[in-house]
Amino acid sequence: MAVPKKRVSSSRRDMRRSHHALTNTQLNECKNCGEVKRPHHVCPACGHYDGREVVEPANPV
Repeated sequence: MAVPKKRVSSSRRDMRRSHHALTNTQLNECKNCGEVKRPHHVCPACGHYDGREVVEPANPV
């Protein structure tokens, strides 16, 4: 069983975890309706993706 021989200092532990922070999600403007949406996702407001309607919009505008 792997057991550490020495205690890992809080500094070394925190430096190892420096890349674990969450980043904000990027948002793009829908080219059809102008609403904010996630990139490479169907617009939840109008149902358009890549210049065409792919799903029926949740709340018709």
